[in-house]
Amino acid sequence: MSGAQQGRLYGVGTGPGDPELLTLKAVRAIGEADVLAFFAKAGRAGNGRKIVEGLVKPGVVELPLYYPVTTEIDKDHDDYKRQITDFYDASAAAVAAHLAAGRTVAILSEGDPMFYGSYMHLHVRLADRFPTEVVPGITAMSGCWSLSGLPIVQGDDVLSVLPGTMVEDELSRRLEDTQAAVIMKVGRNLPKIRRALSAAGRLAEAIYVERGTMAESKSLRLSEKLDDAAPYFSLVLVPGWSGRP
Repeated sequence: MSGAQQGRLYGVGTGPGDPELLTLKAVRAIGEADVLAFFAKAGRAGNGRKIVEGLVKPGVVELPLYYPVTTEIDKDHDDYKRQITDFYDASAAAVAAHLAAGRTVAILSEGDPMFYGSYMHLHVRLADRFPTEVVPGITAMSGCWSLSGLPIVQGDDVLSVLPGTMVEDELSRRLEDTQAAVIMKVGRNLPKIRRALSAAGRLAEAIYVERGTMAESKSLRLSEKLDDAAPYFSLVLVPGWSGRP
């Protein structure tokens, strides 16, 4: 089948949660889609899909892509790797079937599609076979430091983006070696993140943000958070610009 007969693939960044933070290009891509695909935990609608509620045109085919596992198995376990690889292979095949039939497919990705997004696993499987456009989105970290009114870097500051899933000693070392940091993937890693920040001498500066830009968002100093409960949509900010007035 020639490229002209194939459908077009959009990887659409839906931003950090507030529907008003969708870009005009994202809204257009969603409106052009014949098929709307989105990732979700089994039995749930998925946050990306919730963000675009009200923008989906009548008659669009919805293609939920349900993760086979989330936190039930350790990410480094062979069973997890096998199941998640099979899942991405099957998801890419489902999307490819629509594209081969000439349909335009928009795959929703929370935040930015190329920044820790599930979309990128389908992108690397499909982009060399079908016409593809990635629509960038406002990242969770940008939404969170804006929500908190927190200048994050200035001048020659270095910003490090660190997953909370890192080994504790390595996380602490990297926190010592940067002016500013964003710690992603907090969740049940929060106690470890606290210890790493404390060891690096950065705990007093750290800001915890939960569900940034969403309706129930909150932001506070991590040292003032009295429990270790943290949802999936949470992160920790460590600001730079030490000489700010």
